[in-house]
Amino acid sequence: MRLRNRPKPETERPARRTALVSGVAACAVLATGAPIAYATLGSEAPARATAVRGAEYVETRLFFGTERPDGGADVTDPQFLAFIDRYVTPDFPSGLTIQDGRGQWRDSNGVIERERSYELILLYPASEARLRDPRIERIRAAYEKAYGQDSVARLDERTLADF
Repeated sequence: MRLRNRPKPETERPARRTALVSGVAACAVLATGAPIAYATLGSEAPARATAVRGAEYVETRLFFGTERPDGGADVTDPQFLAFIDRYVTPDFPSGLTIQDGRGQWRDSNGVIERERSYELILLYPASEARLRDPRIERIRAAYEKAYGQDSVARLDERTLADF
């Protein structure tokens, strides 16, 4: 005669439960300790260990010089803010960031130029990148024309943002 699904004696159940609880506890310790270990060792944690937060955005940074190549007066803060109000805010009304900076670049004659500058940071949904690109190019062209600049540098990066 065969016995099917024979109940386990009472002495086997606590041992099995203890092993199960110990296994779960060990996994929890390892999962919690892994990010700490990566941080302590200074190496990067694998992508799966990083929490993903936010939506896909593009961060565009524009760098505006303030010295005029023709020797005219430098662009002042009130002039730059008026430029932002006229050319940037209408296309980016949700917000932007302006930072003061010091820039350096080599001009067309090979001379290193140093000047006070502005960094404009625009953040917009990645799904709007094609729509925003011509607007950003108009901003660059308008500043170059208005203040006789050789160029306005542009940097684009994809990122995640959460507000």
